[in-house]
Amino acid sequence: MMNRLLIVDDDVELCSLITKYLQAEGYEVDAVHTGELGLERANMGEYALVVLDVMLPGMNGFEVLRHLTAKSQVPVLMLSARGEDIDRIIGLQIGADDYLPKPFNPHELVARIQAILRRSQRGLTESSLPPQEVLVLGDLELDKNRWIVNRNGVPVILTSLEFTLLEFFLKLAGRVISREELAKSVLGRLFDPFDRSIDMHVSNLRKKLGPHPDGSDRIKSIRGIGYLYTFPSSPKES
Repeated sequence: MMNRLLIVDDDVELCSLITKYLQAEGYEVDAVHTGELGLERANMGEYALVVLDVMLPGMNGFEVLRHLTAKSQVPVLMLSARGEDIDRIIGLQIGADDYLPKPFNPHELVARIQAILRRSQRGLTESSLPPQEVLVLGDLELDKNRWIVNRNGVPVILTSLEFTLLEFFLKLAGRVISREELAKSVLGRLFDPFDRSIDMHVSNLRKKLGPHPDGSDRIKSIRGIGYLYTFPSSPKES
């Protein structure tokens, strides 16, 4: 399954070209050309990743993504012929793991796919810090083995990228992390100052986690640098 990909794009010729290229890279590839069929196939749980075009007949890519993220944790790489910032923002807000505007270099497509799959395959790329199966900080508990995050015992539903981002933050809590480091470690690519993907993912993570129990910011923006995951305040002694 980890090498099986689904392409959802109404451009039959492009699908054929992408399929041949990805197969040459060792992937098993299925392609469908409507949003409805793409959602049906993606929900079967047989794919490691879905490459999803925004502009589809009938159910568009954003609608497919909304339905898919509500029921599945399969990573999604969005494609768009327009390459507009608003498409990128909407896709990332809904839960896409990454975004690639058309036309694109096939090498870039493969690099993005490989980066996403590395994130979703837990344990294959461990950090240099001592390995931990469960990370606990304040009211949050992140279980790497079960791919679960709980806040005060209540599950928080995260995408694979958001999970990886939170794990990175928790391991480095109290330390300012630059956007460059986040892009390299979480997105798996060099930082592009015009690419706001990291900022969108952090924004989504903030919304899902909320503040610390005392109302303070869980993740602080450090102007011109990056982000800081703060430690929760200690309960006052009576």
